[in-house]
This record gives sequence, structure tokens and C-alpha cells, in this order.
Amino acid sequence: MGALFSRLSDLFSDFRNDPARILMVGLDAAGKTTVLYKVKLNEVVTTIPTIGFNVETVSPVKGLTFTVWDVGGQEKIRALWKHYFMNTQGILYVVDSSDRERFAESRDELQNILNSDDMRGVPVVVLANKQDLPGAVGVSEVAEKLQISQEKGRKWHIQGTCAPTGEGVYEAMQEMARLVKDFKKSQSY
Repeated sequence: MGALFSRLSDLFSDFRNDPARILMVGLDAAGKTTVLYKVKLNEVVTTIPTIGFNVETVSPVKGLTFTVWDVGGQEKIRALWKHYFMNTQGILYVVDSSDRERFAESRDELQNILNSDDMRGVPVVVLANKQDLPGAVGVSEVAEKLQISQEKGRKWHIQGTCAPTGEGVYEAMQEMARLVKDFKKSQSY
């Protein structure tokens, strides 16, 4: 396991002095803030609905730094998401996998983000969160419901997660790091 982190550290050494700007969005109550503070503090914190945003610098892998903007997901706040798009280098889109009634709404919001000119080509990692809850659907069904596989010209990944336990969260962050590194390289040409 230590060798894996050592290799990841070497792989992402060019991030050290240049934190990647990551936008974390999703519908309200999807678990965005719980994910953020699990990564930041490695503990579960009591959260309240985010009105506005939380911003934290996290280092999910040694030598790798993200500035994560966790923006509230309430319907009235979503119109403000576009103000966070500029210079975003990665999107973490959090979905409540147990809330089947909101998949269409979540899909529409994700498509609105991905269709923005400011988000052209920006990689996305979908966190199919709350996998521990009864009735949660698996990652393949979440991908199907969000129609993420139809995305052309964009790298993406979907990861099942359980924010309170951290299950899948660190893997999602590692995948985000890999995708962001590729994206930054493509932007430098």
C-alpha cells in the first residue's frame, strides 16, 4: 500500500505549488460537505445544509493539493453555480444513490454544468454516494440515469462512495487527481 502512495506522490509532484481548482456540486443532501470534511479531516463532522459555499485546501495524496469549492445544492442556490465555473480544473459531482426520485433532476443539473462553455473538457468524477443505505443503486445504474456515458470529449469516472466511512472517497480523489493532471497537461499545449 505504501508503494502505491509513493508512486502516486511522484506522479503528482507537479501539483505541489499549484493547487488545482475543484468544484464539488450536486443536489442538496447528496453528501458533498461530508465528503469534503472526510477528506480534509479524516473524520465525520456534523453538517447543516450549505447556504453559499465551503472552500478548503486538501491534500488527498502526498504532494497533491486541491482547492475544493463545495457549493450548496438547494434549488435556489443552483443558479449561482455558474459563478464558480471559471478556471475550474475538475468537477466532483455528488449524487445520493438512494434517492431514486431525484435522478432526473440530478442528471439535468449535471448536464447544465457540462454544457457550459467555461466547463468545456473539464474532467468529472461522479461520487455515487450513500452506497450503504437501503435501496441505493449501484454505480452502473447511476451512470445510466445520469447519462454520463454519452459525454464526448471529456474524461470522466464514477465511483461508489460512503462518505461517513470514507469507502470509495479516497479512490475518487485519486482518480480526480489523475484526470486533472491530464487536463492540465492538455491545457498547457
